Amino acid sequence: MGISTQTDEQWMQYAIRLAQRAEAQGEVPVGAVIVKDEQCIAEGWNRPIALHDPSAHAEMLVIRKAAEAVQNYRLGDVTLYVTLEPCVMCMGVLNQARIKRLVFGAYDLKRGAVCNALQLADAAFLNHRIDWMGGVLESDCARLLQDFFKKRRQ
Repeated sequence: MGISTQTDEQWMQYAIRLAQRAEAQGEVPVGAVIVKDEQCIAEGWNRPIALHDPSAHAEMLVIRKAAEAVQNYRLGDVTLYVTLEPCVMCMGVLNQARIKRLVFGAYDLKRGAVCNALQLADAAFLNHRIDWMGGVLESDCARLLQDFFKKRRQ
């Protein structure tokens, strides 16, 4: 859990733009990008409605694309940037993919599986530890979600 760098904020801005794509398509606005050697190797956003797939979270889609890009299901030397703290399903896949580093924006107090509802990043039973940092551009990421759900309730 390190201090946010300018680079982390730049990649989170990129993830926010991807989240806005999700929102434009009527999906919950969550965006994700995977970076290897300071280069984007995959990007994605929430698409469960469009794909008729409950597992089509931004993290799941971007991990699939990154694994295809590097031709390996293990992604041990990448950073995943995502606008919302991952859920339990996504944390399971991050662990299986051996993601080295996770950076997320908004905390999810009810369903977050990194450090909130569950603390899977530090779970003793997992065989892989993910270096993680939350709260990068947190207010921007949270506002996207708050505004989306406020509009949906109207």
